[in-house]
Amino acid sequence: MAKRSFLIPGVDKRLLIKDSLKVMPDLTRRRFITGGASLGALTLLTGCDVVDSSSAEEMLKTVSKFNDAVQAFIFNPDALAPTFPESAITKPFPFNAYYDLDEAPEVDGKDWKLEVRGLVDNKKPWTLDELYQLPQVTQITRHICVEGWSAIGSWTGTPLRDFLKLIGADTRAKYVWFQCADKDGYNSPLDMRSALHPQTQITFKYANEILPRAYGFPMKIRVPTKLGFKNPKYVVSMEVTNEYKGGYWEDQGYNSFSGS
Repeated sequence: MAKRSFLIPGVDKRLLIKDSLKVMPDLTRRRFITGGASLGALTLLTGCDVVDSSSAEEMLKTVSKFNDAVQAFIFNPDALAPTFPESAITKPFPFNAYYDLDEAPEVDGKDWKLEVRGLVDNKKPWTLDELYQLPQVTQITRHICVEGWSAIGSWTGTPLRDFLKLIGADTRAKYVWFQCADKDGYNSPLDMRSALHPQTQITFKYANEILPRAYGFPMKIRVPTKLGFKNPKYVVSMEVTNEYKGGYWEDQGYNSFSGS
């Protein structure tokens, strides 16, 4: 079997290593710097020569795992992401995906059902009409893309922690793993502490209107404490699990935690 690449095509490995340091939380970065961080110091983490392609990949995975662990350790499940007035909403809110809008999934809401799997008491599938009957709240929060841009939007839906309680989810489990209708089978894991954050939401509306195709109809997961790629759209199933199943971008080297 061919070795799977964890590097993004066309990206210089040395620059990516430096960028890995830049995106580390301040506390982590300071510890690296005070410890004499450099490419040489990072090499000591894995005992490899970073000029070699496969060794660079192994080192990047080590740095990424370390970054994930530190972010998870310092994550405050009670700290809220900033909220904004309606006047701050970005208009139009941009479409964001690794494909063009005309390639976005077209989901038939009448036939769609949310599949629930894993460590939950009630595994019944949920129709869109049933989900719409759940109590909903609105938040105006900022979406931050890993590519460097951000936008503020108004999202309405049910707190994920309320839905997890409703279906009898084992919240001692490590992850909630989402699968989507996107091309290439987009999927993404969410650590349970972030899933239980009060602002993490099963989203059904944007700007008080049924979620449009561009923003993830019929359902997306809004996680304002995470980078944009951790906010899956066009969700078709969720699984409560202790198994780390990877994700579309996570399998390509992006940090799984990717949040505050």
